[in-house]
Amino acid sequence: LLHDVGKPPTFSIKERIRFDGHVELGANMAGEICRRLRLSNEETERVTDLVLNHLRFMSVFEMRESTLKRLLRKPDFPDHLELHRVDCLSSHRDLTGYWFCKRKYDELKNAPPAPPPLIRGSDLIEMGYQPGPLFRDILGAVEDMHLEGKLRTHEEALNYVRRTYPLRPAEGGDRK
Repeated sequence: LLHDVGKPPTFSIKERIRFDGHVELGANMAGEICRRLRLSNEETERVTDLVLNHLRFMSVFEMRESTLKRLLRKPDFPDHLELHRVDCLSSHRDLTGYWFCKRKYDELKNAPPAPPPLIRGSDLIEMGYQPGPLFRDILGAVEDMHLEGKLRTHEEALNYVRRTYPLRPAEGGDRK
């Protein structure tokens, strides 16, 4: 019901009718509506997440495997998939992306659980990195490479970090 609530305030005509930023604005508006309706924090987060992610399905065919797996592993992915299905049926009626994601989701559901991370923040600290925003980038990149099968072991992950995110002399650290 709220997935396109941000469209009216973002309506514009340029080379065609556009609704730039309607997803982000819509998620904020949906959150406000949920709070006014006194929905729980959990329900509000779920609704805003659905609104915020409803256009991600437009690019599922171009997504990196790791990005697609993260989308498919969302705890409420069946709700996202159903929202995509009814959104498609109410507009262009093309369910190609829906069927693609449904098949991938079913494959992932029957696959072994996600592997544990190859490295953690404690490994980065041990290597001499300072905790901060770079940790998220490094750990995310390693997880992407792991999900795509490009890194398989703890040592491969450590070597990848050393090559890709070299420590500057001012950062110090024991390079093992």
